[in-house]
Amino acid sequence: MTCRRIAVLMGGLSAERDVSLNSGRNVAEALRGLGHDVRCIDAGADLLAIVRDLRDYGPDAVFNALHGRLGEDGAIQGVLDWMGIAYTHSGVRASATAMNKDAARTVFAAAGLPVATGMLLTPAELEPADPLPAPYVVKPVNEGSSVGVEIVHAGSNRRGAIARGWSHGPHVLVEEYIPGRELTVGVLDDRALTVTDITPAASGPSFYDYEAKYAAGGSRHELPARIHPAAFARACDLALAAHRALGCRGASRTDFRYDDTAGAEAPGRLVILETNTQPGMTPTSLLPEQAAYCGMDYATLCQWMIDHATCRT
Repeated sequence: MTCRRIAVLMGGLSAERDVSLNSGRNVAEALRGLGHDVRCIDAGADLLAIVRDLRDYGPDAVFNALHGRLGEDGAIQGVLDWMGIAYTHSGVRASATAMNKDAARTVFAAAGLPVATGMLLTPAELEPADPLPAPYVVKPVNEGSSVGVEIVHAGSNRRGAIARGWSHGPHVLVEEYIPGRELTVGVLDDRALTVTDITPAASGPSFYDYEAKYAAGGSRHELPARIHPAAFARACDLALAAHRALGCRGASRTDFRYDDTAGAEAPGRLVILETNTQPGMTPTSLLPEQAAYCGMDYATLCQWMIDHATCRT
C-alpha cells in the first residue's frame, strides 16, 4: 500500500455539522493508523480559505466527510473538480440530484423504481388543508439525517404549526406514510452489502429520526435483516439500481420503507426513501457496520474509499 497525503474535509455549515466532525475524526484516525499523512480541514463559510488550505497542503486525494449542504450537494465536488484533486464519493451531478429529494424521486420514477406518492408544496399551500390522507410525512427537500422530518397523524393539529414554523427552504416535500419497517442497503460501486433492519428505541419516535441515528442506544440495527428472502434480494437490487440511476461513484446507502404489515408469508412493499451519496462514518453509522459484517473493517473501508477516489473533470 502506498502512503498518501490525504485531506479530510469535515464540519461544514449544514445541520449535520456535528455528525460530519465525528465522521471526519474517525476517518482521519483510521487513515493515520494505515500510515497516511492526514490533514483535517474544517470546511467553514470562507470558501477561499478551504481552497488555500488545500493548495498549501497539496493532497493526493480528499476524503469528503462532509454531510448536507456544501459538502453533499455537489458544491464542494465542483470546487475539487476545478482544482483537479481526486476525491471520494460521487461527483457533482449525482450529489446534487441525490441531495434534492424531489429531483431524486423523479430519477427513481423514470428508472421504474418504487417511490411513495408525494408532492412538492410551499408552506403556505400546506397550511390550510391536508394534502394527502393522514398519516403522511412532511420533510425538507435538501436536508439529511432526518432533519426537519415530521409525521402528521389523523386528527393532529400539527400541520398548521409545521407550515408556519417551516425553516428548511421555500418548499416542503409531502409523501404518503408507509407503515412497516425501516431498511437500508449499503453499496460499494457494483456491490450491495446487506440489508439492515432499523428499529428506533422503544422510548423514541415511530421513525428513524436524528436522535435515533446518532445517539447511543437510539436504535437497534439487525443485520442481515430477517425479512422475506425475495424482499431481501429485491432491496439489494433496488439499492444498486438507485446507485446507478443517480450516477453514484464509490459508496452510497439507500434507505427504504418496507410494508410487511400483511404478514411474513409473502414479500411486502418496498419503497425507496432516499439515496445517501456520502453515508455517515461515525461509530453508530450503518455503512461501516454493513462493511464489517461483510468482512471489511473500518480502516479497510476508509482505504477502499481512498483507492476509489477520482477526479471527475
